[in-house]
Amino acid sequence: MDSTSAVTTATTGPLLIRHEGHTPRERSTCGWRDRLISREDASLSPAAWAHAVDIDGAKLHYHKRSTELYYVLEGSGSVLLDGVEQEVHAGSLVHIPPGVVHGARGRMRVLVVGIPDIAEDDYFEMEQV
Repeated sequence: MDSTSAVTTATTGPLLIRHEGHTPRERSTCGWRDRLISREDASLSPAAWAHAVDIDGAKLHYHKRSTELYYVLEGSGSVLLDGVEQEVHAGSLVHIPPGVVHGARGRMRVLVVGIPDIAEDDYFEMEQV
């Protein structure tokens, strides 16, 4: 096991402890993200994945089968949900069901949780307006 995470098995299933800064960081369509629980954890069968994302103009997109939760950790801006712009700031939570076209504007750090996951084949980008 490497120093990036600790995995133990309990009677209820695998437990995972991961620290920001010890995870893969990559450019995404929304900005830079730290993959806290992601595709590399599929063998653990997580109930959801979680990324800490530095939003920098998230492109409009939707998912057919996944729900997303955005929790704004710091900063402010707005999210677009089916064409309606909503202001958000640190402490705001946004629930985005499957099929809702969404994106973000502004500069903010957001914890993005995908339920059950957001696979590459469940990302559909829209034309920017």
